[in-house]
Amino acid sequence: MPEPLTLAGFRADLAECLFREPGEVDLRESPLDAGLDSLRIVTLLERWQAAGADVSFVDLAERTSFAQWWQLLSERGRGAGRAEA
Repeated sequence: MPEPLTLAGFRADLAECLFREPGEVDLRESPLDAGLDSLRIVTLLERWQAAGADVSFVDLAERTSFAQWWQLLSERGRGAGRAEA
């Protein structure tokens, strides 16, 4: 069973797709402005769904910042929401 998603894991996943370090990910930033395209978003979504998050592409598309994504994931994830940094 995959590990529950943590804030640190969320930041690491984003950083990997954005070719940044986790500490360089600004949670206030817009995913599209940060450079994520639909293919990368789907890749992240599949990873988070495998970790137990009950979210869809549309759920993410309706939110305009990484912080809003994290709020959604922490509300709908299996064991997610721990604010580990």
